[in-house]
Amino acid sequence: CLGLSVSSHSSTTPYLRVKRSDREREKEADMVAEVPDHSHRGMVAAPAKRKSKRFAFACAMLASMTSILLGYDIGVMSGAAIFIKDDLKISDTQVEILLGILNLYSLVGSYAAGFTSDWIGRRYTIVFAAGIFFVGALLMGFAVNYAFLMFGRFVAGIGVGYALMIAPVYTAEVAPASSRGFLTSFPEVFINSGILLGYVSNYGFARLRESLGWRLMLGVGAIPSVFLALGVLAMPESPRWLVMQGRLGDARRVLDMTSDTPEEAQLRLDDIKAAAGIPEGCNDDVVPAPKKNQGGRVWRELLLRPTPAVRRVLLTAVGIHFFQQASGIDSVVLYSPRVFEKAGIHDKNKLLGTTVAVGVTKTLFILVATFLLDRIGRRPLLLSSTGGMILSLAGLGLGLTLIDHHPDGQLRWAVGLCIASILAYVAFFSIGLGPITWVYSSEILPLRLRAQGASIAVAVNRVTSGVITMTFISLYKAITIGGSFFLYGGIAALAWVFFFACLPETRGRTLEDMEDLFGTRNDTKETTNGVEMANASQGNEKI
Repeated sequence: CLGLSVSSHSSTTPYLRVKRSDREREKEADMVAEVPDHSHRGMVAAPAKRKSKRFAFACAMLASMTSILLGYDIGVMSGAAIFIKDDLKISDTQVEILLGILNLYSLVGSYAAGFTSDWIGRRYTIVFAAGIFFVGALLMGFAVNYAFLMFGRFVAGIGVGYALMIAPVYTAEVAPASSRGFLTSFPEVFINSGILLGYVSNYGFARLRESLGWRLMLGVGAIPSVFLALGVLAMPESPRWLVMQGRLGDARRVLDMTSDTPEEAQLRLDDIKAAAGIPEGCNDDVVPAPKKNQGGRVWRELLLRPTPAVRRVLLTAVGIHFFQQASGIDSVVLYSPRVFEKAGIHDKNKLLGTTVAVGVTKTLFILVATFLLDRIGRRPLLLSSTGGMILSLAGLGLGLTLIDHHPDGQLRWAVGLCIASILAYVAFFSIGLGPITWVYSSEILPLRLRAQGASIAVAVNRVTSGVITMTFISLYKAITIGGSFFLYGGIAALAWVFFFACLPETRGRTLEDMEDLFGTRNDTKETTNGVEMANASQGNEKI
């Protein structure tokens, strides 16, 4: 393999790769399967049968279940905050910090997850994330004061950061191109499922003694992480990580189990080898691991000396994550009881019951989105989703403003408008911007930059969410609650323009084809050629 590597790199003939769509790959695989087999008396082999996608489906589901940890925390804190404020006698500012600080704490986890996933693999990183969140949930459940509670949220936040980064990356690397949108949207499905479980937990424990109810709400969040850690051990490792370790045999077996046909599995393996810098003719089960690009070199390529193509990919990934949170989704979800209270609903049980309706709506529409991503495409769903969010935020802002200015604060049709606008907003978010953010950002980053690039995107997502949630109460006190949602609507309008101008369609393309779409494959060749020339010159000097 080393000999092949030298000869292939030193060749004067450029290595050309033709961009192939998923349909073209399927046709090519069928052609390969139909070639006459002369070793079997000239008989023509039957076309390869498509395999069941159940194994890839199961892997994606198990990996994506890590996202339920974040969803549960978001949902449960929206209701628990009501009881924590009364029990611990904390101010609105402390409530803001308590709700939003987990997003900033998660930066530690998302930053470390890039290194950890490249070091111990994607699978064990998921187990590690579940273990950290388990400890954090127990600490929050046993908290005796505000400081103890904040420490528990710090530990849980690290686990959430790990989970948010690794789940979409693993799923994108395991899924075949024909169903990658469907499978990679699973993290958002489980975030919404977690939010719904959190809302239900609030409603179920709200009738207990105040000091006990909120502690149980937070403490039971440790239970899903146990089952998650055990279930993940049954998953295979990511084939792309295995190739980066030189374990081609293991990667081939995983691809055989997760691809539609054996021919597609071979094509995927060839593409991953090319992206990792392994020569095409190197087919041993174990080969020398490619020279790792992690560490300082990757960060320099991403942040200090990015090429135009890398800059475009990074800005696209960061931009979609920023706008997902800046359009106010966490303010609606985390503060929905407070928003409904401002709309005229004051009974605690009714408040928590209405938030359950929000959770049900989000979960139902995210399930619809999973079936549309690979049929309609990312771009149409994203643009229509964002457009609907703009209208919903405008309706919510209008309803809250009218109620705010009404003499007795009771305007039935305006209350109905607010409730309908919130449900429409979360529905539009869940059918497009919610899942597509994770799908799109995980699939456009090239292999050599994927772990660290995903860490940056998730960090921007969490910082933006933290800023939004930690300033919402102060913001609506400054510009009114209706004005706050008009502001989020304006940000959503800017997001629509950004998506329209900067995000091309990626449906049906393999992860390696993304490098052609964004031009990052040429960067890889230039970098490789530069390293080879430097090595050659060093060799000549030694001679």
